[in-house]
Amino acid sequence: MELPLDLDIVGLFGQYDRNLKMIRKMFNVGIELKDGGIIFDGDSDQVDTVMEIFEDMIKMMRKKGVLEEEEVLYIIEHHRNGERGNGKKVADEILSTSLLGSKIKPKTLGQKRYIEAMKTHDIVFSIGPAGTGKTYLAVAMAIDSLKSGKVQRIILTRPAVEAGEKLGYLPGTFMEKVDPYLRPLYDAMFDMMSFDKFQRYRERGIIEIVPLAYMRGRTLNGSFIILDEAQNTTHQQMKMFLTRIGFNSKAIITGDITQIDLEDGKSSGLVEAIKILKGIEGIAFVFLKEEDVVRHPLVKKIIKAYEEYEAKKNR
Repeated sequence: MELPLDLDIVGLFGQYDRNLKMIRKMFNVGIELKDGGIIFDGDSDQVDTVMEIFEDMIKMMRKKGVLEEEEVLYIIEHHRNGERGNGKKVADEILSTSLLGSKIKPKTLGQKRYIEAMKTHDIVFSIGPAGTGKTYLAVAMAIDSLKSGKVQRIILTRPAVEAGEKLGYLPGTFMEKVDPYLRPLYDAMFDMMSFDKFQRYRERGIIEIVPLAYMRGRTLNGSFIILDEAQNTTHQQMKMFLTRIGFNSKAIITGDITQIDLEDGKSSGLVEAIKILKGIEGIAFVFLKEEDVVRHPLVKKIIKAYEEYEAKKNR
C-alpha cells in the first residue's frame, strides 16, 4: 500500500507506534513500513480489512491534520462491525460546553450510539461500567434539550440504596440525609452550569434533583428525566418510575448491573427491565463496554481484571 509523500507517518502510526501496535494485535496482521509504503502480511480477509482501516485513517488525517486515539478506535470498530468509517469523526456533534470551555461530545463509538439513541427514542436504557459517560452525556443532552426548548424542565433522580437502614440515625431532614447520594448528579450538572444559574433554575422548578422516593404519584410532562444508578432499584421502583413519564418527555435510565447494592434476595429492577422491555418500539437499550471508558487508562484495565476474576469464580 503506497503512502502519500506528504503524509505525517508519525501521526498515522501514533506516538511510539501506538496505532500500529494496536491494529497488529487486534487483527494478527504483520505491518511494516518499507520504501514509502506499507507491507501487510497475514490472512487475506484480515489484510483487506486492515488496509481499509489505514485508508480511513489517512482520510481522517487529511480532514483534521491530526489523528486522535478515540478516532482510530472508532474507525476500527466500524470495520469490525462490517461498516466503513470513511474518515468520519466520532465527535461529529458537540452536545454542550463545560464551564472550563471544553467541548462535551462523544469520544467512542459506543458513546456515539448512546447519543443517537437519546435523540431518536423517548426511553433509553444505558448499561455499562463506571467511566463510560452514562450519566454525564445524559446530563449534557438534558441541558441541550432545555436550551433548545424541547423540554421545560430537567429532573435527575437516583435511589438512595447505599444509605440503607442507617438513614434514620443521621441528623437532618430526609433530603439532607440523602443529599450525599445525589452528589454525582450535582457534579455533572455543575460542570456545565454555574452554581448561581443552577440555583435560579432550581428555585423556579426548572431543575430538580430528588431521591427516587419523591417520584411516586407524579406525572411528568415536558421533562427530561434521568434515573441514575438504576441497578439499585427494585422491581416496584422501576415500574413506578417508568409509569411517571408524560407527554413530550424523555427518560434516560443508567446503571451498571455488575455493581448492584441491593440487599440479598432483592432482584434489580434494571436487570428485570432488560428482560421485560427489550423489543418494545420507542425504547432503546445501549450497552457500553470497557472500550467506552474515558477515565484514566487504568480504569479499563481494572474493569477487565474484575470481569475475568468474576468469570473464573462463576465457572
